[in-house]
Amino acid sequence: MSATLTASEESQLSQTIEMFEVITQSQPQDYQSLEILKEAYSKLGREKEVVGTSKRIAQAYVQLGQLSSAILEYETILQRFPNDPDVQMALKEIESKANNVAPEPAQAEPAALSRLAPKAAPKKATDRLASIEVEDGRQMMQKIFVESKIISTGDFDLCWSTPDISLPPKGVIEPFIQVLADKGILVSEKSLKLLSDKARVAYLQLDKYDVDLELTRTFPAEICRRWCILPFDRMSKSVMVATANPFNRHVAKELADATKNRVLWYLAPPSEIVVNLRKAFR
Repeated sequence: MSATLTASEESQLSQTIEMFEVITQSQPQDYQSLEILKEAYSKLGREKEVVGTSKRIAQAYVQLGQLSSAILEYETILQRFPNDPDVQMALKEIESKANNVAPEPAQAEPAALSRLAPKAAPKKATDRLASIEVEDGRQMMQKIFVESKIISTGDFDLCWSTPDISLPPKGVIEPFIQVLADKGILVSEKSLKLLSDKARVAYLQLDKYDVDLELTRTFPAEICRRWCILPFDRMSKSVMVATANPFNRHVAKELADATKNRVLWYLAPPSEIVVNLRKAFR
């Protein structure tokens, strides 16, 4: 398959592999990133790595208690390599576990990765605006930063702002953790570490990634600027999006409505998101 790729495409795929190997080594249960990694190896025709990554995906599912998904992943390997001893042994272990352990509840996805179900339209405009206000992640962010005594309530109120969605933004609106850093309250590295731990969203350094600005421009500039989110790459039917606020359910819904592709969210330094958005939407 790699023979049909251009040099530029091969280079981009190699970069994707390098970046997502780092992510999945530090977060081995991040099966969504492992799926991207598997796809990149497949496009390059690297069969051994495809199978190895598929096994890692199945192992992640097992660790998360999603045994049926793990079985399906292992069975896709057996379709190509029916005598694989590792897979045969893993399936026996899963069968034993399923027979002896009560089913575990499915692990919920991080808030930022959920594709939100459509809600019934509120009858009053005031109700609709109230609903919008609750969905921008303020409540969860306040719980993480204030109730954990990382910052004071006063500092939170000083740095948090909810954009007026009735007006188009004049430029990129810097996210909460960037404002915290700008005011010398909390450096963004500490904020990102805290959010990554709480939201279980993988962290990615955009300055080491070849961001696809043409892809970014296919999304509404108003949404990207208002909420400081960056669609930065596409892999098969998935679009990867960088954010500095993984709890913003409102933008998750807006973006899901703007694309037919699956949206995968990643935490990234807000300053890097801002720089790329300003390049994409001049």
